[in-house]
Amino acid sequence: MIRKLLFITGTRADFGKLKTLIQKADEHDAFEVAVFITGMHTLKRYGYTVDEVYRALPEHRLRDGTRSVYVFHNQVQGEPMERVLANTIDGLSRYVTEFRPDLIVVHGDRIEALAGAVVGALRNILVAHIEGGEVSGTVDELIRHSVTKLSHIHFVANEQACRRLLQLGERPETVFEIGSPDMDLMLAANLPALPEVLQYYEIPFERYGLILFHPVTTDLEDTRRAVAALVDAVLASGRNFVVIYPNNDEGCELIFDAYSRFDGSARFKLIPSMRVEYFLALLRSADFLLGNSSAGIRECPVFGVPAINVSSRQAGRGRAAGIIDVVGTSAAIADAFQKADTLRGELAPELHFGAGNSAELFVAALESDALWQVSTQKQFMDMN
Repeated sequence: MIRKLLFITGTRADFGKLKTLIQKADEHDAFEVAVFITGMHTLKRYGYTVDEVYRALPEHRLRDGTRSVYVFHNQVQGEPMERVLANTIDGLSRYVTEFRPDLIVVHGDRIEALAGAVVGALRNILVAHIEGGEVSGTVDELIRHSVTKLSHIHFVANEQACRRLLQLGERPETVFEIGSPDMDLMLAANLPALPEVLQYYEIPFERYGLILFHPVTTDLEDTRRAVAALVDAVLASGRNFVVIYPNNDEGCELIFDAYSRFDGSARFKLIPSMRVEYFLALLRSADFLLGNSSAGIRECPVFGVPAINVSSRQAGRGRAAGIIDVVGTSAAIADAFQKADTLRGELAPELHFGAGNSAELFVAALESDALWQVSTQKQFMDMN
């Protein structure tokens, strides 16, 4: 029996997590795989990264010969999140009527994942959630745990995440620990070499810090203060920086306004979005990551790269040895540069989120008859 899988991707980040899972499942004769592309992928401001998904899946077709990658424009720049959610539910519902998947696969804590879980739950389609049970911060945490409750099957990064799902009343037989799928890419031997990345993105320096700062939707005043302090600190530092655009959550315009102060300076290279492997190669060779991205919590420790974590967005998440937490002031950020310089080259890799075999474990779970026996009628499991 051939099972139809539908993966939903809305951002450069979640595609990085889903890419190896999609490719591995697509190699399997028992599965027919389709990808629903939406969200930030479709926005010109962020480089229209739909093309990156196509590039990763060049021959991706359904068994009837039609293209299995479907693009849905769910927003215009600046549209509020609740309207984007409604648009995505509407478009996905129409696509599901045509494709009729046996399983919808979503990742993380974004609006598009929530839309996928809502559609699956209400249409009586199994939903698999990748990386539930994490602590996200801001409104993302509310979304992540809501997706968990709407999903039927859970692929988690580690045992701690598994425990959180049990606290949420999920049943143990529906939780599969596979690690974080981006570890498959990070630990692969074929990441691009740094010179290739620098040439492709026209980055004119070999020593650099990386900046990746996102809005805190629940505290926009803190976002305004922290990004202003960040810009003050890096302008005064004399260092080179690669600056990657923030996500498109409410408050992103505050960040773009602050970044306008980099205009005309040869020490800053602003990039709307990057190919996943290229970003990882750039991160691996960076002096440090500065900002409030989850990449500082999750990816930096794997490469032994220091992360300067600014303000509150990642509050409550795990802390590796190379993470330097600072308040959102220019003085604190400037001090952290010196700490990061001391740590660079001294940090051992930390592998708390898998061993680089997530795709194999994911497909092995899909091959199990027990997974397909999971009921779409969920019941809360009380803890003893």
